[in-house]
Amino acid sequence: MNDSHGHKAPEQPSTQMIFRYFLIIFLITIFFMGKILWPFLSILVLAFVLTGTFYPVFRFFSRKMRPALSSLITCTIIFLVVFVPLVFLVGALSKEAFGLYLMGTSATIGQDFKELLQDNQIIERIEGLLANYNIKLEAEHLNNGLSELWRSVGMFLYEQVSAIASNILKFVVNFAFMLLVIFFLLIDGKKLIAFLIELSPLPDDQDRKLMGKFHEMATVVLIVNGISGVVQGVLGGLVFAIFGLSSPFLWGSIMAILAFFPIVGVAIVFIPASVFLFLKGRIAAGIFFIIFYLVISSVIEYVLKPKLVGNKVRIHTLLVFIAVLGGLKVFGILGIIYGPLVITAFLTLTDIYRSSYETQIWKA
Repeated sequence: MNDSHGHKAPEQPSTQMIFRYFLIIFLITIFFMGKILWPFLSILVLAFVLTGTFYPVFRFFSRKMRPALSSLITCTIIFLVVFVPLVFLVGALSKEAFGLYLMGTSATIGQDFKELLQDNQIIERIEGLLANYNIKLEAEHLNNGLSELWRSVGMFLYEQVSAIASNILKFVVNFAFMLLVIFFLLIDGKKLIAFLIELSPLPDDQDRKLMGKFHEMATVVLIVNGISGVVQGVLGGLVFAIFGLSSPFLWGSIMAILAFFPIVGVAIVFIPASVFLFLKGRIAAGIFFIIFYLVISSVIEYVLKPKLVGNKVRIHTLLVFIAVLGGLKVFGILGIIYGPLVITAFLTLTDIYRSSYETQIWKA
């Protein structure tokens, strides 16, 4: 098109070109936004999880007072319930975990195990039984296996705990920052969720389904497994102390962590402990340990957990086990939380795909 002077008017950019330009700029900002938030990813994830967990507390106080004051009281409760016990736990575990590692590497403990296993009638009977099937079992093999297990468990716990204990200031600052995020999430969390749902190209019901599953799984991981872990850890530690076994606090803490693992759980500690007592000649104590494990695990799995979980999200036991184990390997101790959340997101998106998009993809 020419103007009155015969000059050709500049062509307007097409809508598609404008969209591409906008998309490039938008993706660049998302990339840099991700780089800014990445160092705080763990803090933000924990803040969201704890916000969802303690939101009923905030809702209770918000009925009688302003949201800001309700949020402040809720954050104070989180500080007392989470931070104070965590500091005590870190301080006690760092010493006992390193002691467990040193015990596994020391020649003294190796010699003690060797003497215990070599002159033991139970071991001799097991060796004779296995010899009938051409399986050779020597005390030295058991000794090396037990020492290696102690070293591995002690070093893993020590590395996880010392990462916090070595820089207390960083730990305190990160926790304070997490409380700050929680404070504002409690007040404006609904607005943020509404914004994310509006921004998402998915239908609103699918967005709410995904967020709802996240909240349910976070509740199961933190509250249900947390309470179950604390109960089993405390009772297990008390039993260790009553029967005079070493490091009851450490083993109680290990059992509290292992309680997050379905299938095996605290059996990883109780069964070897009962075997150890049998080898020491304390038959009654060994039998009590087995009975105690069976009772406590049955009550937790079939009475306590079903009541706490209710109608919340349920995932196959084997998948939960893999999620927790893989989460620990990838994310460290926080993998206990991250693993099940990742699995929940995958399964929820898979369900949405099958119900809404599978037929569309095959038609295309």
